[in-house]
Amino acid sequence: MDKSTKKKENRRKHRHHDKKSEAVSIAIIGNPNCGATTLFNRMTGGIKQKGRFFECCHTAKEGPVRAHKNTTVVELPGTYSLSAYTLNDITARDILINGKPDVIVNIVDATGFERSLYLTLQLMELDIPMVVALNMMDEIRNNDIDFDLQKLEKELTVPVIPISASKNRGIHDLIHYAIEAAKYKTVPKKIDFCSGHVHTAIHSIAHLIKDDAEKAGLPIRFCCTKIVEGDEPVLKQLSLKAPELEIIDHIVSDMEHHLNTDREAAMADMRYAFIQDLASKVITRPASTTREQDRSLMIDKILTHRIFAIPIFFGIMLLIFYFTFDSIGQWLSDWLGMGIDKTVSLIDSGLSAGGAAPALHSLIINGVCAGVGSVLSFLPRIAVLFFFLSILEDSGYMPRVAFVMDKLLRKVGLSGQSIVPMLIGFGCSVPAIMATRSLPSKRDRHLTIALIPFMSCSAKLPLYAMFISAFFENNRVFIMAAIYLMGIIVSVVCALIFKHTLYKGDPVPFVLVLPPYRLPAMKSVWLRMWENIKEFIKKAFTIVFIATIVIWFLQSFDAGMNMVSDPDDSILAAIGKVAVPLFEPLGFGDWRASTALITGLSAKEAVVSTMAVLTGATDVAALSAMLIEIFTPLTAFVFMVFCLLYMPCVATLATIKKEMNGWWHAILVVLFQTTVAWIVSFIVYSVGGIFI
Repeated sequence: MDKSTKKKENRRKHRHHDKKSEAVSIAIIGNPNCGATTLFNRMTGGIKQKGRFFECCHTAKEGPVRAHKNTTVVELPGTYSLSAYTLNDITARDILINGKPDVIVNIVDATGFERSLYLTLQLMELDIPMVVALNMMDEIRNNDIDFDLQKLEKELTVPVIPISASKNRGIHDLIHYAIEAAKYKTVPKKIDFCSGHVHTAIHSIAHLIKDDAEKAGLPIRFCCTKIVEGDEPVLKQLSLKAPELEIIDHIVSDMEHHLNTDREAAMADMRYAFIQDLASKVITRPASTTREQDRSLMIDKILTHRIFAIPIFFGIMLLIFYFTFDSIGQWLSDWLGMGIDKTVSLIDSGLSAGGAAPALHSLIINGVCAGVGSVLSFLPRIAVLFFFLSILEDSGYMPRVAFVMDKLLRKVGLSGQSIVPMLIGFGCSVPAIMATRSLPSKRDRHLTIALIPFMSCSAKLPLYAMFISAFFENNRVFIMAAIYLMGIIVSVVCALIFKHTLYKGDPVPFVLVLPPYRLPAMKSVWLRMWENIKEFIKKAFTIVFIATIVIWFLQSFDAGMNMVSDPDDSILAAIGKVAVPLFEPLGFGDWRASTALITGLSAKEAVVSTMAVLTGATDVAALSAMLIEIFTPLTAFVFMVFCLLYMPCVATLATIKKEMNGWWHAILVVLFQTTVAWIVSFIVYSVGGIFI
C-alpha cells in the first residue's frame, strides 16, 4: 500500500470514528398536523426517553434514532411561527435557542407549501444547520403536482428531502442528510428576501444591536426581524438601553409610515411576497383542484354540517363506546380475565404446595394478585378506546371537531381550540393540561385547565367497567355514555359560572387549518395506542402495586400490629369509618367505599384494586358479587358519578400546579371539584330515590 493510499485510509477511518463517537441531536419542527409525530415515530420506532432537551421543556418528545448510534431526535410542539403568541411558539423557540440542537429538520407539508414555508423562513434566521423534509409527497405525485426540488434547494440554500412519513418513504435519506448537515455545520446562507423599507429597517437595527446580540448569544438576523415585529421577549433578552430603544422606535415608525401598515403586517407581507414568488418558480400545478381537496370538501359537507355536525360527533363517540364496552373490548376483557384467573390459581396452588406462611400467602393472593390483577383485566377496553381515538386523530377528523364545537363553546366562554385538550383529557388529564399551552391567552388556558379534570380519563375506565359489569350488564353502552355526558354537562355549567366570576371576558379568536382527510397510518395508530397501554401497565405495576400492598397491610393488621381475621377490626377500617359520615348522604356509607375513594387520590385505578383487596375477591365475578352486597344500582351509579367528578389524582394536581404557577390554584381545583362532586352526587341520589 503506497503513502497516498494509506493517508486516504487513515482519513476514512478517522471520519468513521468521528461519526461513531460524536453525538448528534436533531430537532423536528413544523406546523400542526404536518406529520411531525409520524416522522418522530418512524425515526425512533416510538421509543421516548429523557434527554438533553428535558430541562428546556419537560413535554418535549425525545428518543434515539434507530440504527444511528449517539443520534437523538426531539419533536417540538407544532407551531406556525417563532413569534411569542402562544406557549407552543415560545416553547419551540426556547428549545431551539437555549437547547441548541445540532440540526433542525423542518417538516413542510407539501400540500400546504406556502403556509408551511412561513415558519421555514424564520428557522433559517437561527444560524443552525437545517434540512427541509417535504412531506406528503405521495399525495403531491398522485395529483400531478410537480416540485422542482433542485431549484427549491438553490433558493433556500438548504437540502430539501422529499418524504412520505406515513408510508415510511425517504426517511433514511432524511436522517443521512440531517447528520451530514450537523457534522459539517452547513447553516442556511443569509437570504435578503426583503427589499425596500423593511430591508432598510432590518439592516439599520442589525448595525445597532450587533454587539448586544453577540453578548446574549442570539442570532442577529433573528433578533432584527423579531424587534421589527415588536417581540418583547427578544427585547428583554438583549437588555437594550433607552437611547437604543428610542432609535429602534424611530426606525420602525419610519417603516410603518412609508408602508402605511403596522410592523407585524409589514414583516408578514414581506415573507409572504417571497413565498409566493418562490412557489411560482418551483411548483407546477394542474388547473383543477386535487383529489384530496375534492374528497375532503365532499366529506366536510356532511361532517361539518351546521346542523348535523355535533350529532354526528356524538354518534361516532357512542359507536366507539359500543366497541369498547359492549363488543370487542368486552370479549377481549373476558379472555384476559380468564387468563389472569388461571395465573392466580396456579400461583395460589404453588404457594400452598410450597408451605408459604399465611401472611405471605395472603399478601400475594389477596393483596398483589387481587389488586393488580383486577386493574389489568380492564386493559383491553383501554386499548380499544385509544385505537379508535388514534384513528380519528390520524384521519384529520379531530381538527373538524374543534371547528364545529367553536360556536357552541364560545357561548360558555371557551373557543373551539379548547376542545382539543379536553378530548385529550378523555385519555389522561396530565397531557391534556400540558396541551393547553397551545391556547393563545392566559384566561383561556386557566379556564380550560379548570375544566379538564371533569373529563372522564382512561384511569377511571376500570372503575366504570367494574360497576357496569356488576349492576348494568344489559345497558353498558348507555350507562357509559351517561357518565361521559355527565362530565361534559358539569364542565359546561362550571364554565358558565367561571365566565361570570373568575374568568370574565371573551375567548381569543383562533385560526385553524383543516388538513385533508387521509387514511390513518396503521403503524402510527398502533404506536399511539401502545404508548397509552404502556402507561397503564406502568401504573399497574408501580402506583397500584404499592397501593395494594399498603392497603393489604392496613386491612390485615390492627393498631397493635396483630393480624386480624375480620377486616372491620383493621387499621384501614378505622381510617375509612372516619370518612363514612361524609358519604352517607350520598347513599354509600360502607367504610370500604370511603376507603377506596381515599386511595383513588394516588391513581383512579387504585379504587378498583382497593375494592378487590377489601372484599377479598380474586376475580371479576367474585368482585361483582361482593359489590352487590355493598351497593344498590342507584348508589353504584352515584359512586361512579362521584369518582368522575371528585379531585384528580396526585400527578394531575402536580401538573396543574406547574402550569398555573402555584399550589394555590391546585388547592382551589381540589376544593372546587370535590365540592361539585358531592353536590352533583347528592342531587343524583336524591332525584334517583324519588323514581326508584
